[in-house]
Amino acid sequence: MASLKDLKNRIASVTSTQKITRAMQMVASAKLRRAQEAAEAARPYAERMGGVLSSLAAAYKDVAGAPKLLSGNGADKRHLLIVATAERGLCGGFNGNIAKKAKAHALELLSQGKEVKIFYIGKKGFEVLKREFESNYLDKILVEKLSYDVAEQVGNRVLDMFAANEFDVCSLFYSKFENVLTQTPTRLSLIPAEFDDTASEDDTASASYDYEPSQEEILESLLPTNLKVQIFTALLENGAGEMGSKMTAMDNATRNAGDMIDRLTLSYNRQRQAQITKELIEIISGAEAL
Repeated sequence: MASLKDLKNRIASVTSTQKITRAMQMVASAKLRRAQEAAEAARPYAERMGGVLSSLAAAYKDVAGAPKLLSGNGADKRHLLIVATAERGLCGGFNGNIAKKAKAHALELLSQGKEVKIFYIGKKGFEVLKREFESNYLDKILVEKLSYDVAEQVGNRVLDMFAANEFDVCSLFYSKFENVLTQTPTRLSLIPAEFDDTASEDDTASASYDYEPSQEEILESLLPTNLKVQIFTALLENGAGEMGSKMTAMDNATRNAGDMIDRLTLSYNRQRQAQITKELIEIISGAEAL
């Protein structure tokens, strides 16, 4: 059984930890508001661009002369997986859930005899997957400050690799922010480009459009930009999801620390009372012996 001094030190240690987790929860809460606003502000732009491109792409579906970013290069052998996670931990299962989804997809592709290369955005995904997929590692980029420059850097790298015929299909893994308690791991196909069909229907239901220059030229111009916008939107979603998950995790940690303090305090009081009772019995027994 632990001594009174050990219990007292343990209570002090857990109390210090509780102060830290409460402070981290408050910081995450403040950052969440800004991250959520940024993610929600980017959604209409990304959705509108996706809707326009979806409407244009409908005319080139299964057409031989379609842009390669839209239809792919016709092969499905070499896959590039972009795994976007956070730079830091202490955010519950946020990073692990993204890595788990990417891992399942990578194993499925490898079981089909396909080649897989993994590009990491954020070090936590790399730390989770590096051992099992060491031979599939391509590169990683650390994101100290989230900005469009990061998405543009990754997008240019992907476009250069595709132009050099280094892969056939590119998928992006990230976590879509729903609310503070829910972040959904998501796989998005970047090449061939993937659009929401409902957005196209909404755009074309009320009006028809004439395009100048040609639809093919517009697609050739906008598809690379859309790829970078999709990456940037995913990183913003990740930023909001990370803070939401961290706030929830730190709230749970603070509550658990409080419960542990209560249990330790109860044990401390019981042991202290038992020790006092024992000392009183010894004093009374000594007095009676005299």
